[in-house]
Amino acid sequence: MGNETQGANWLAFGRTYSEQRFSPLTQINSLNVGDLAVDWYLDLPNDRGLTSTPLVVDGVLYFIGSMNIVRAVDGRTGELLWEYDPDIVGHAAHRMRTGWDHNRGIGFWKGKVYVATWDGRLNAVDAATGEELWSVMTVDPNVHYYITGAPKVFKGKVLIGNGGADHAAARGYVTAYDAETGEQAWRFWIVPGNPADGFENDAMAMAAETWTGEWWKLGGGGNAWHGFTYDAELDQLYIGTGNGSPWNRKIRSPGGGDNLFLCSVVALDPDTGEYLWHYQTTPGETWDYNSNMDIVLADMTIDGRDIKAILHAPKNGFFYVIDRETGKVVSAEPYAEVSWATHIDLQTGRPVEVPGARYEDRPARVAPSFAGAHNWHAMSYNPLTGLAYIPAIHLAMDFSDEGIAEAWQPGRSGGSGVRTTRVGSPRSDGAAGSLLAWDPLRQEPAWEVPMDGLWNAGTMTTAGNLVFQGRTDATFAAHDARSGATLWASDVGSGISAPPITYMIDGRQYIALLVGWGGVWAGIGSAQAAAPGWAYGVHPRRLVAFSLGGDTELPPSPPPEVPVPLAAPDFAVHEDLLRSGASAYSVGCGSCHGGDLVAGGQAPDLRASRVVLSDIAFATVVRDGSRQTRGMPAYPELTDDQLLAMRHYIRYVAEQALASADQGR
Repeated sequence: MGNETQGANWLAFGRTYSEQRFSPLTQINSLNVGDLAVDWYLDLPNDRGLTSTPLVVDGVLYFIGSMNIVRAVDGRTGELLWEYDPDIVGHAAHRMRTGWDHNRGIGFWKGKVYVATWDGRLNAVDAATGEELWSVMTVDPNVHYYITGAPKVFKGKVLIGNGGADHAAARGYVTAYDAETGEQAWRFWIVPGNPADGFENDAMAMAAETWTGEWWKLGGGGNAWHGFTYDAELDQLYIGTGNGSPWNRKIRSPGGGDNLFLCSVVALDPDTGEYLWHYQTTPGETWDYNSNMDIVLADMTIDGRDIKAILHAPKNGFFYVIDRETGKVVSAEPYAEVSWATHIDLQTGRPVEVPGARYEDRPARVAPSFAGAHNWHAMSYNPLTGLAYIPAIHLAMDFSDEGIAEAWQPGRSGGSGVRTTRVGSPRSDGAAGSLLAWDPLRQEPAWEVPMDGLWNAGTMTTAGNLVFQGRTDATFAAHDARSGATLWASDVGSGISAPPITYMIDGRQYIALLVGWGGVWAGIGSAQAAAPGWAYGVHPRRLVAFSLGGDTELPPSPPPEVPVPLAAPDFAVHEDLLRSGASAYSVGCGSCHGGDLVAGGQAPDLRASRVVLSDIAFATVVRDGSRQTRGMPAYPELTDDQLLAMRHYIRYVAEQALASADQGR
């Protein structure tokens, strides 16, 4: 995976150890990309949100889809070779509740495919047959941990982290396992635990000095769910770490403090997991500004000095160039709208914050929002142009903890401890997203393509002077890597959430892409996520491969469809049930069906659902779990009264939406 010059295979999330997502292939280039056409496609009728990066090894393409099902297909034809189902429902249906449908990728090493499941297992699968070889549980199943990220393979080990801090008390960590046997090699905790129990190592003792109060009772957070890079040249492993649990520092660390190692890049010894150095992008974070974004390796010459650099564009809006030998920041400038800090002090490496941005005494309007200026969607870097290509997000948000901080209780008040309200794009052109080409050397934009949608997919760049990206509006496009000019575009029939890859077999270069709107924004994005029209269950899910010799037509896709609330005049809403219905809905429904009951496409819009009209059908789905294999969890603890109240709450919201629509006509 360290060979940057081979282009036939795509061996890891970022193609090689550098995580650049740069391919040296040139058969498809800026002069002929206009001739690109569909070569083959594979329909995936049982999938929903498709967010992963496929891998290609010796002519076989491997990818992970809904419910963590992994498939191997012939990279020439798309013929299905095998399918592996880790059976999440059978293993953990009783405890998996939110967002258990999607995953960002898999790992590969010496004939084995590595699959991390939502319920916390790491499984090794025979790449030739799809047979499971070993399985280890990486989390305590009694704690709210889950996995949505791709395993990282290095030096005969497999690394995996987890999520959970946004939903309950969780203490983040990463674990390395032997790639052959599954035996645990080492574990590194990201935030310190209870001092009374002793610390696992000196790094945790050091980190504890930056926390106050009884943070360990709230978990602390820091979960590393994405952003792992192995540096073969320096033999270092870099971990991008997550936000606090809860987000609001007033609650988790009431006396202040940097709260290490939240929102950091942490360098570890890959053999032992021993701490080497760290750089914290957002000390004492309080806005969900995690640093789980790509950690890209590049060699640069800055002010006459050769630097082995890390390129990192986390949520907080600053683009960092970090010396990976020392962990010292070399340069940092805002790549999007930033209102919480004025700049990064390069002497201290710390942000200079804007007074009041922490909503200390009153609400604060802040950019970026908790969605970040860049989320997990992959950034790429082209060493020939010297540019990084970022799927940027432009969204401001009001943060307030009035009436929350004092009454906050873990497990009952959610994982944030702050109330957030979307404001909209802070840009003069109103663009919610953009494809941004950023010059890390000059720390300035080279070019930008504004977009209406904010949840656009990750990028891939090639030596053919191209950048590829899928968009919210179903457009898959190729841009000139130097100028940003759109050279080719194809409508693939559904919003795109996954990044593309490229590979070569028998002298033909292919571009492959998973098509299927999904991910967390399709769950929580509400009206903004629903607006493009990728309603649940309406549009096809596919794996599509393009080539210059392609001559296949994609079947037509239904037009975009925004769900319309169902009129149900025979359902009489009892307003005395609304409060308890809203409370029952809040146990986890909003992360898929929308916090305000406007579904963004990850799950059905309940305002338009006939299931809600029947007490038997509703109980069968919600309490009994009749649709668990489709990603709908079961909630057996809900009583008849709670189910009834929830139905009335849903119908009340539906009727309010219908009345509002009538008034607008």
